[in-house]
Amino acid sequence: MLQQYDPRNEHLQIFIKDRLYPRAEAKVSVFDSAVQGGDAVWEGLRVYPEGIVCLDKHLTRLQESAKALAFVDIPSKAFIKKAIKETLETNGMTHDTHIRLTLTRGEKITSGMDPRLNQKGSCLIVLAEWKPLVYDNEHGIKVISTSQRRNGPQFLDSKIHHNNLLNNILAKIQANVAGKDAGLMLDDRGFVAELNGTNLFMVKNGKVRTPFAHACLPGITRATVMELCKKEGVSMEEADISLVQLYNADAVFATGTMGELTPVIEIDGRTIPNSDLTFKRVLNLFKEQVGGYCEPL
Repeated sequence: MLQQYDPRNEHLQIFIKDRLYPRAEAKVSVFDSAVQGGDAVWEGLRVYPEGIVCLDKHLTRLQESAKALAFVDIPSKAFIKKAIKETLETNGMTHDTHIRLTLTRGEKITSGMDPRLNQKGSCLIVLAEWKPLVYDNEHGIKVISTSQRRNGPQFLDSKIHHNNLLNNILAKIQANVAGKDAGLMLDDRGFVAELNGTNLFMVKNGKVRTPFAHACLPGITRATVMELCKKEGVSMEEADISLVQLYNADAVFATGTMGELTPVIEIDGRTIPNSDLTFKRVLNLFKEQVGGYCEPL
C-alpha cells in the first residue's frame, strides 16, 4: 500500500527554523544532525476542520523526547504553534492535511557524533501536505510478522519519538518483500509490540486488549482509543499478547494519527474476521468523537 503523490503539494511552503520556504528551496544543511545521525525528534499531526487532533499531547511528546536527548534549546509550544499556523494559513490548509513536525539538534560546526559540535541552535521543520489517511480503512490491511524485533528500553527507549527509524524500516522492507501492507514486530520476549508504523489492538469475547508499551510507542491515538473504551464502558486492558492470540482474535485493528483506526484482515496468512460487534462499536465511537479531541490554533 504505497502513498501517492498529490499534485496540490507541488508548490508547498515549508517552515524551516524561523521562516517559510518554497518546496524547491526547502533544505537543511549536510551538517544538520538529522542528516549526520538521525539525531532529531518528530511528530505526525492530522488536521481536521475542527483543528489538529491532540495537538498539545503531540507537542508535549516532542518536547519530552528532545529533553531526553539533551537538546539545549527546545522551542516553546507557543513558537511551534505559531509556525504551524503560519504554514497552514499560507498553504490554505484546513482539512485532509498531514503535518510532519521535526525538531533536529541543528547544524554542526564539523561532522561528528558529539552534540557539543551543535552550536547553531535546534532546527524546527513544519512540513504540511495534502494527504488522505495512509491506509484503506474500508477494506483493511494484511500484515506479516517480521524477524526484526522492536527495540526495548535497554537498547533505545520507544518513549523517545526519534528520527532514527531503521528498526521499523527494516520490518517494513520485510513486509514489502512479502507483498503485505505492514510488518508486525515482536518484542525481545516474543510478545506482540506493534506494526512498523502503528499500534495494535485485538478484540476477543467482547474485551479489547493492546500490548503493554514496553517496546511499542505509547501512541497518542492508542491512548485516545483506551480513553474512549473506558469512558464508554468497553472492557479494555493492556496485556502481553502472543501471535497465537492475535491469529485467533475476533478482531484486530491498528491505530495511528496518519491512519486513524485500520482493520487488520490477515496476519501471516490467517484471516481475521473483524465482524465483532465490540470492534464495530469502537470504530464508531472514534469516528463520532475524534472531532472533540481536535484543538484549534
